[in-house]
Amino acid sequence: MFGAVWGAMIFNLDRYIVSSMKSHGQWWRDFLVAVPRLVLAVFLAVVISKPLELKIFEKEIEGEIVQMEQEVWKAQEDRVRLRFEPEIAANLAQIAQLKSEIAAQTAARDTLARLALQEADGTGGSRKRNLGPIYRAKKREADLAQAELDSLRAFALPLIQNLENQNRQLNAQIAGAIQSLERTNYDGLAARMEALDRLGAQSRAIYWANIFIMLLFIAIETAPVVTKLIAYRSPYDYVLHEHEHRFRMSHLENTTRLAQATKNKIRYDSEVGTYLNNARIEAEKKLIDETIRADQRASFNRI
Repeated sequence: MFGAVWGAMIFNLDRYIVSSMKSHGQWWRDFLVAVPRLVLAVFLAVVISKPLELKIFEKEIEGEIVQMEQEVWKAQEDRVRLRFEPEIAANLAQIAQLKSEIAAQTAARDTLARLALQEADGTGGSRKRNLGPIYRAKKREADLAQAELDSLRAFALPLIQNLENQNRQLNAQIAGAIQSLERTNYDGLAARMEALDRLGAQSRAIYWANIFIMLLFIAIETAPVVTKLIAYRSPYDYVLHEHEHRFRMSHLENTTRLAQATKNKIRYDSEVGTYLNNARIEAEKKLIDETIRADQRASFNRI
């Protein structure tokens, strides 16, 4: 239904573009008249070609949309992880530091224990096999290092366990937040046009195919206008020009007659009004003169 309405609309627009062009017998006037119609034809061609391009490359667009959806979902997941990563990273850094301290203390303990053992069996130190004061001193240092290691482990291992539990909880929260994300289908018209644009940027073949399809429709849409522009004046153009000339002359005659009638009426009303005003003034003058004479006679009779 929509396709039929769309086709009818485009057909009527094309019909209007061609039928509204008139040949004046002067190429530059015809060209100036045709320029807006050519622009409109190019615009229509671009608008018409896009749905066809979307249909032709439908399978490629669907594949690209899947990739775009994955990119959108990955961006959403990255934003979720970004909320928890600083705390997880801080915990991991603290765990690494504690393990490093334990490893360093263990290495120091092992070194001191080895030195004490070498002193005892004569393979190191004084090179004398005995359990004398040197051995006992080194043994005390090794025992002290072992005690420090035990103390460090007693402090660090529960803390490491706690930090690891926190990270597991944070990872569980991340998984829950990702699971609750709304996975909307990314398949609207704008998404398809974006996918087509991305395909054109990735593939030169698709890019040039889009260009040629658009040029094809531009040629189809502008062909009637160009044909009308370069064609000689036909008998229809002369008949149309004659009809329009008659209409203009008739319109000019009617407007001139109406203007003259209006002017005559205004002149008539003006002259009649002037005459009536003058007559009223004369009548008023006579009435005033008679009143004055009557007053004068009355005054004379009293004297």
